[in-house]
Amino acid sequence: MIIRFVTQPQVRQFWQAFTPKLIILWRDGQLAQPWRTDVLAGLTVAIVALPLAMALGIASGATPSQGLVSAVIGGFLISLLGGSRVQIGGPTGAFVVIVAGVIATHGYSGLVLATLLAGVMLIAAGYAGLGRLIRFIPMPVVTGFTAGIAVIIASSQVGDFLGVEAGKVPADFIGKWAAYLGALGTIRLPTLCVGVATLAIIVLLRRFAPQMPAFLLALLAATLAVTLLHLPVATVGERFPAMPTGIPAPHLPEMSLALVRHVLPSAFTIAFLAGIEALLSAVVADAMTGYSHRSGQELVGQGVANLASALFGALPVTGAIARTATNVRAGGRTPVAGLAHAAFLLLFLLLAGKLIAYVPMAALAAILLVVAWGMSEFDRFRSILPVDSGERALWILTFGLTVLVDLTVAIGVGVTLASLLFMARMSDTAGLMPEELSLDDPAQRAALPKGVEVFRFAGPMFFGVAGEMLDVLRRSGRTPRIIVLRMEHVPYIDSTGASALETFFRQAHGNGTQVILCDLRAQPGAFLDRLWPRFVGATRVATFQAALDQLTLQA
Repeated sequence: MIIRFVTQPQVRQFWQAFTPKLIILWRDGQLAQPWRTDVLAGLTVAIVALPLAMALGIASGATPSQGLVSAVIGGFLISLLGGSRVQIGGPTGAFVVIVAGVIATHGYSGLVLATLLAGVMLIAAGYAGLGRLIRFIPMPVVTGFTAGIAVIIASSQVGDFLGVEAGKVPADFIGKWAAYLGALGTIRLPTLCVGVATLAIIVLLRRFAPQMPAFLLALLAATLAVTLLHLPVATVGERFPAMPTGIPAPHLPEMSLALVRHVLPSAFTIAFLAGIEALLSAVVADAMTGYSHRSGQELVGQGVANLASALFGALPVTGAIARTATNVRAGGRTPVAGLAHAAFLLLFLLLAGKLIAYVPMAALAAILLVVAWGMSEFDRFRSILPVDSGERALWILTFGLTVLVDLTVAIGVGVTLASLLFMARMSDTAGLMPEELSLDDPAQRAALPKGVEVFRFAGPMFFGVAGEMLDVLRRSGRTPRIIVLRMEHVPYIDSTGASALETFFRQAHGNGTQVILCDLRAQPGAFLDRLWPRFVGATRVATFQAALDQLTLQA
C-alpha cells in the first residue's frame, strides 16, 4: 500500500511528460476545429519540402526518392509521436556531410545501421531526460559547425551548378576545390545558365513574392526549360536511371559487430545533430505560437522516426526549422498539419514520381546553395565577432574543424573547449573573501574575539576552484585560533571541492586551528552530510549568528 502511494504520482508525472502532443490534443478535444486549416498548412509545407527532400537526398550521396521516403516516414512519425504541436520533420542540411561520409566509407548499409543506432540513442536520451541538457550547448559551437556544414554543402554543389567535368572529386574540402579549379576550362554554359536562372528565380520570388513556393516554382521553370528547349543539361534521370518511385518494404539492415563498431561514432553524431536541431526547431516554434513543447517526448519521437526511417532504407531525419516555420506561418496549429504534409508527399511520390527524372541537376544544386546560405547564419556570426574573444575563438575553431577535419571531431572539441571556458569563467567569479569583506556589520567585526578569522566563499565550490581556495588560505600568512567559513553564497559543491575542504580541515587541525562551517545551503549541506565523518577538526553550525554565539561561549 505504501509503495503504491509513493509510485502513483511518479507514474502519472512520467506519463504526462512522455505523452505525444497529438494524443494530448485529441484527449482535450482540440483536434476537431482547426483540422481544415492544418490540412491546408500541410499541403503548403509539402510543396516546400518536395524539392528540398530530393535535393538533400542527392547531396547526401543517396537518391531523390530516398530523400522523399525519409520526408514521408520521418515527417509522419515525428508529428504522430513528437512533443511539439507544429514540428515538421524530415531530412535536413545538417545531415548531408555526415551521411555522405558514412556512405562513402561504409556504404549505404552502414548509413542505415548508423541511423538505426542513432534512433535508439535518441529514445534513450529522451527517457533519460537529456533533452534539457542539449539546450546548454553554447551558441558559438552550434553556429560554428552549422556554418561549416553550410560551406561543405555549397562546395559539394559547385560541380553540378557549373557543369564542370572534374571526374571523381575528392571528399575533403581542399581536394574538392583543387579539382574544381583544375576543371574550370570544362564549364558547360547551358548548365551554368540553368543554375543561375534557377537561383535568380528563387531570390526574386523570396524578395518580391515571399508567399509563393519559390523552390518548387524555380524547379518547375528549370525543368520545363530544359525539357522543351532540349538543352544539353544533366538531369536526375541521367544520374539515377533506375530510381524507384514508391515506398520500399521495411527490412532490417545488415548487422555485424565490426560494422556496429565502425559506424558508432557516426551514429552518435547523427543522434546529436538530430537532437540539437529538433529541439532548436521546437523552441523556435514555441516562440512563434506561444505553446510549449516537451523535450523528452520530442527526442523519443525523433528516435522512433529514425528507427523507422532506417527500416525503410531511408535517410536520418529530424525537426526542420524552415519547414516548421512555414507550417506556422501557413496556419498549422496541431500535429495534423505534419501528418497531412507527409500524406501529400506520399501522393506526390506515387503519382508524379517518374517526372522527377526530368529535373535538372543544376536546378537542385541552386536550391542547395540557397539552403547552405540560410544555414550559414552569417548575421549571427557578425553578432559574435565583437562580443567576446573566447567565444569568437570557439566559433572559428569549431567552424575550421568542421570544414577541414571532421564533423565529429568539431563537435567533440567544440563542446569540450566550451565547457573548459565556462569552468574557467566560473572559477573567476568564485573564491574566498577575507574577514573585512565577509562581515557586513562593523560592530560584528569589532566583536570578534582575538585570534578568530572569518572567510566567506562565494560561487560554486567545484574542482575548478578548489585549488585556488587552498592557495588563498595559505597566502593569508596567519595561523588563527579559529576560522569561521561562511557558505551562504555557495549553491553547489562537488567531490573535488569537498576534498579540498577536507584537506584544509586536516591542515588546520594539524596547526591547532579550529574550523567552524556555517550557513550551508541545501545541496552543499546534503552533499557534506554523507562525508562529514571524514572531516577532522571541523564544527558545523546552522548560521553565522550561531557561530558567533559559540565563539562567545568559548571566550
